[in-house]
Amino acid sequence: MNHNRLHTILRTVGLLMAAALAGGCASQVMKPDPEYAATAPQPRQASAHNDGAIYHVNDNVSLFEDYKAHRAGDILTIKLVESTNASKSAKTSTTKDNTVDLQAPTIAGGGVTYNNKPLLSASADANRDFKGEGSSTQSNSLTGNVTVTVARVLANGNLVVKGEKLLALNQGSEFIRIKGIVRPADISTNNTVLSTQVANAQISYGGNGALADANSMGWLGRFFQSVFWPF
Repeated sequence: MNHNRLHTILRTVGLLMAAALAGGCASQVMKPDPEYAATAPQPRQASAHNDGAIYHVNDNVSLFEDYKAHRAGDILTIKLVESTNASKSAKTSTTKDNTVDLQAPTIAGGGVTYNNKPLLSASADANRDFKGEGSSTQSNSLTGNVTVTVARVLANGNLVVKGEKLLALNQGSEFIRIKGIVRPADISTNNTVLSTQVANAQISYGGNGALADANSMGWLGRFFQSVFWPF
């Protein structure tokens, strides 16, 4: 092989490997989801007139008010205390037996025989037996804290909250995203609420990187586990 051609091939392979490694490194960085972006607080409206008093109607004076979230843009900490356990088992057993007997016909009062053996008679037996058994057990647990912002306040005073937390680790990235509806009465004095008290909660947890790839089945293994594999 020509030396220049070999050099070109090796250089091309090297560039492809470098591009693959660069792409793999770039995929480790988790990007924020705009759907879970923080909500900015609404600007304060200036007083329409000066009535000569020290405090005005549109000014935010909270002398006897706690710091629990109650307006759009306020911050609220959600404590994740999710735990689920599911178990399912199934067992099926079927049996079916069939027997068919066809007697030899009678002609002129006698049976049709040959060498004293009846002819035109038949019998058939069929046996079917099926047994199937399966079980499935799943357990999940998610703990931690996620601080979110109030997206908007509903007419009944409930708070629509949303937020995410991104973690960049040495072997990849992880994310926790949550949104739902919180009742102000469920917010504690330290401005926290349990995830089990969030209505219509949508909690997502995932990540990418070396650890996530190690826990993922390859495409060939997924093929053998799919419905397209008949055996």
